[in-house]
Amino acid sequence: MTTTSWMLGLIAGCCAVTIVPRVLPFLLVRSVKLPAALLRWLSFIPVCILTALIVQGLLIQPENGRRIAVNWPYVLVAAPTLLVAAKTKSLSASVIVGVVLLAIVRWAM
Repeated sequence: MTTTSWMLGLIAGCCAVTIVPRVLPFLLVRSVKLPAALLRWLSFIPVCILTALIVQGLLIQPENGRRIAVNWPYVLVAAPTLLVAAKTKSLSASVIVGVVLLAIVRWAM
């Protein structure tokens, strides 16, 4: 496959669209003193994103027309993984336990 100037321009545009919204806020805010209330509110954003990702995996929309259903294999894996995360407070241990348990559950099914 040959690389054309149009393709390079497309890649550069995709890079700009991806980088600007992620980097620009940091550049604008790094020299500004933010109020404590705003900093406290912003500290919850990673937890909200993680919760949204986890709940998206635990709840599914089945094809039979029901509105929502529980993805039981993922719930089965999430419970011990959350216990490991709470006990060890280690991201690495939580990820390893979650991946291994999900592999076991998928293999058993």
